[in-house]
Amino acid sequence: AAAYQQLCRTVVNDLLARGVTPVLVGGSGLYLRAALDDLQFPGTDPELRASLEAELAIVGPLALHTRLAVLDPEAATRMEPTNGRRVVRALEVVTLTGAMPGRMTSYDVHYATSWIGLDRDDLPERIGERVDRMWAQGLVEEVRQLEGQGLRAGVTASRALGYGQVLALLDEAIDEVAARTQTAVATRRFARRQRAWFRRDPRISWLEPGSDLLGRALALLPARLI
Repeated sequence: AAAYQQLCRTVVNDLLARGVTPVLVGGSGLYLRAALDDLQFPGTDPELRASLEAELAIVGPLALHTRLAVLDPEAATRMEPTNGRRVVRALEVVTLTGAMPGRMTSYDVHYATSWIGLDRDDLPERIGERVDRMWAQGLVEEVRQLEGQGLRAGVTASRALGYGQVLALLDEAIDEVAARTQTAVATRRFARRQRAWFRRDPRISWLEPGSDLLGRALALLPARLI
C-alpha cells in the first residue's frame, strides 16, 4: 500500500497539473485511502520480514496470530487469524514500533475527493459469471505462463484470487470444478469485506442501480468537475 501510494500520487499529480480530473475506480479500500487520504505507513525491515515469513511457512498463521494477540491484542482482533500476510506485517510493525496503528477512523484528506459508491443485490451472481469469464478467457493458461516467470515466488501475486486456486489445480491438488468454486467463494468473501469497509466511510454517497446512473453520479460532483 505504501508503494502504491507513491506510484499513484505521481500519476494523480501529473493529471492534475495538466488539468485532467482523475477517476479512481474500485478495488481495495485501503489502497484508495492510501492514495487519496493523509495516511502514513510504518517502515519496514527486510530481514525481520523475511524471518517472519520463513516462520510463517513453518508454523502457520495461527501460531503467529497467537503471538500478535499477546503483543498487541487490539491489533489481533482486527484481522483474520488465517491471513498470514497481514499477521506477518502486524508483527513486523509491532516489533519495530511497539504497537500497530489503530483503526483508520479519521478521514484527513490528501486530495479533495468526491466519493461515490454503487452496491447491488445481484453481486454474488455477477461474481460467479465473472469467474466463468475468467476461465473462458484463458486464466489457466495465463497462470501457467506466469508460473514459468516466477509467479510462485511472489508472496502476493501467487495468492491473488484465482491465481492461488489455479496453481492448486496445476499441482493436481484440486480439480477444475473445485478451483472454479473456490475462486468464486473467495471472491464473494472478499467482496463482503470490501462492502463492510466502504460502508463505514461516511463520505461515500451511495447510488442504487437503475436508470440514468451516470446522470445521478454526475449530479454528486462539484460543478467545476463536470
